[in-house]
Amino acid sequence: MTFKQHLVDPLLAGVVATAWYALRQIPMDLSSGMCGAVARVVGPLLPVHRRAAANLARALPDATPGQRRAWLREMWDNLGRLAGEHPHLDRLDVRGADVGGRIEVVGAEHIDAVRDSGRPGLFFSGHLANWEVISIVAAQRGLDGDQVYRAANNRHMEWLYRRGRAAFGGRLIPKGPKGARMLLASLGEGRSIGMLVDQKMNDGIAVPFFGRDAMTAPALAELARKFDCPVIPSRTERLGGARFRCTFHPPMDLPRGGDRHADVVAAMTEVNRVLETWIRERPGQWLWVHNRWPRT
Repeated sequence: MTFKQHLVDPLLAGVVATAWYALRQIPMDLSSGMCGAVARVVGPLLPVHRRAAANLARALPDATPGQRRAWLREMWDNLGRLAGEHPHLDRLDVRGADVGGRIEVVGAEHIDAVRDSGRPGLFFSGHLANWEVISIVAAQRGLDGDQVYRAANNRHMEWLYRRGRAAFGGRLIPKGPKGARMLLASLGEGRSIGMLVDQKMNDGIAVPFFGRDAMTAPALAELARKFDCPVIPSRTERLGGARFRCTFHPPMDLPRGGDRHADVVAAMTEVNRVLETWIRERPGQWLWVHNRWPRT
C-alpha cells in the first residue's frame, strides 16, 4: 500500500465527508450557491483549467476569447453547484413540489413507454449540468433500472458515491469486466440501464466529436443491437441556480444492418452528434476538464 493510499486517501475522504454532512444541514439552494461561488474562484487556479481552456478553444474556435472565458467560469460554477447539490439528491421529489418548480420534465412519455413495455431501454446522457438529476426523474416515474458508473479512485470515497446515488434506486454497475457481466444480467432481467457516454475510453473506437476523432465506448450501440432495445437520449439543463430541465427524447433510429462493426460506428457517430448538439447549445454546462481527445 502506498503512502497516498495509507494516509492521504483516508484523510481526504474524512475532509470530504465532513463537508458533505455540513452542506446537507443547509438548504439546497444555499449549498449550491456557496459551492458554485467557491468553484468560480478556485477552479481557474487549478492545472486542469488549462486543459479545459484548450479543449474549448479547439472545439469552438469561432467563439471569441470573452465568450470562452464566460463559458469556463460557468463550467466551474456548475461543477461547484453539482458538489453542493449532491448531499441533497435524495430529497428531490419529481412526483411532488419539485416538478415544475425545481425540475421541469419534458418527454416523460418516453420513460413511461419503456416502463410499460416490459422490455429494457438504454438511456444515455453526458456530463451536462447536474447529470445526476435525470436518473432520479426516471426512477421516480417507476422505471426499473440500474446505473453504470466509474468507481472512485479513492476507495474511502466509494461510500459517498453510493450514498448520493441512493436516490436513483436500482443497482450501481461499475465500469470494467465485472460491471460488464452485471450489465448483461440486468438487461437480461428486463431492467433498463442509464449511461454517461461522453468520456474517453482508450480501447474504444475512434468516432468524430467536434470535428476530431475521439476514442468512444461502443457499449451503448453493441447492447442496443444485442438486446434489440430502444435508445433514449436524455438531457439535463441547468436553468439557473438549483433548477433544472430534464428532457427525454424519442428513441433513436439506429442502423441494424448486416455489418456489425459498421452499424456500431454509425450508431456511436450519431450519439456523439447528439451530445455535441447539446454541448454547443450550453457550452458552459459541460465537463471541459475531461481529457476527451488525443493530445496533439
